[in-house]
Amino acid sequence: MAAGGARHLRFLLFGVFCVIVFYFVSQSSYDGVPNGPQNAVPRPRGEPYVNQSPLKAAPAVGAAYNPADFPMPMGPSDNGWTDILGGPAPGPRMNATFVTLARNSDVWDIAKSIRQVEDRFNRRYNYDWVFLNDKPFDETFKKVTTSLVSGTTFYGEIAEEHWSFPEWIDQDKAAKVRADMKERKIIYGDSVSYRHMCRFESGFFFRQPLMMNYEWYWRVEPNIKLFCDMHYDPFRFMVENGKKYAFVLSLYEYIETIPTLWESTKKFIKNHPEHIVEDNSMGFLSDDGGETYNRCHFWSNFEIGSLSWLRSKAYIDFFESLDKDGGFFYERWGDAPVHSIAAGLMLKKDEIHFFDDAAYWHVPFTHCPTDEKRRMDLRCHCNPKDNFDWKGYSCTSRYFDLNGLEKPKGYEEQTK
Repeated sequence: MAAGGARHLRFLLFGVFCVIVFYFVSQSSYDGVPNGPQNAVPRPRGEPYVNQSPLKAAPAVGAAYNPADFPMPMGPSDNGWTDILGGPAPGPRMNATFVTLARNSDVWDIAKSIRQVEDRFNRRYNYDWVFLNDKPFDETFKKVTTSLVSGTTFYGEIAEEHWSFPEWIDQDKAAKVRADMKERKIIYGDSVSYRHMCRFESGFFFRQPLMMNYEWYWRVEPNIKLFCDMHYDPFRFMVENGKKYAFVLSLYEYIETIPTLWESTKKFIKNHPEHIVEDNSMGFLSDDGGETYNRCHFWSNFEIGSLSWLRSKAYIDFFESLDKDGGFFYERWGDAPVHSIAAGLMLKKDEIHFFDDAAYWHVPFTHCPTDEKRRMDLRCHCNPKDNFDWKGYSCTSRYFDLNGLEKPKGYEEQTK
């Protein structure tokens, strides 16, 4: 009995001790450094942490705002850089849209492009997408593209006068040119639709009714690739840094397609000196002060730009002057040299931007950031050996030299 009483006493004392310990623990507090964000919302394992601190309400689309209130993550050390895997990006949205010229038969190729753009950028920004076609879009095209775009999709049919021969074109002369180019095996030399496309992209896409709702555009072609994450909004970058035209690839145009384009340009310069700005990019376009054209142009299948600039009197005067000369049909003028010459003459050189982090492919050329750390930070999957920027047929080195920009480390190895 004595032994049993001793056991009960020990159990009783142990129970009292446990109650006392629990009381002191429950009443204590720890004022040290917390092991994570206070008031954090629990999240499933593996999901990225999203800062829950109060943010200023984003302004209405296109409304004025203070950039300091919504800093963009431009590098790995900037707040918000790792939010690339999270939900919608905070901050303002520009009055901007993606725009694509496509046929119904392009549906699966444009689907690939949309996934690239959405996965690398737009799923966090939800910008609209305008699709244009010289024929009505069918239901399959609309259903597929709408299902892939995070913003709102719009579908426009191009007016006949924007996709046809203007009345001043001599049809017999134009047909002979196409036959001659076919004989000489000039790419798209015998194509009528390609000429309509180049004229449309040069002078009409930005005046389509759907496009009149926007101030900025990002052109996307079927079957392109984007190789790197976009951690910030390039539309916003353009606005906040006073840019009006941006590119990722540049090269020399085929002289056989534009033999008289520069003569038409010089005529325009003589007739409209008021449209030529100081501190422009003539040095990108010409090696002799404007006497001849060196054929350098920004590849327009990727471009981000100001629609207000394209709708300006200066640009419209330039397009209409070229259009009257007939080179879209009597030769094979492309929209890329037309846009490039206009930007080179009518914009200050610091209004043109090279988006190095928008790694991009459109057959047959690739832009892949030269700097290895940059590629790693942006989670790029392009092969740097494919980078076209510093090859002999690229004009990007000329752009860097004209603007006094430092070329990235290791660029010499990519000139070969």
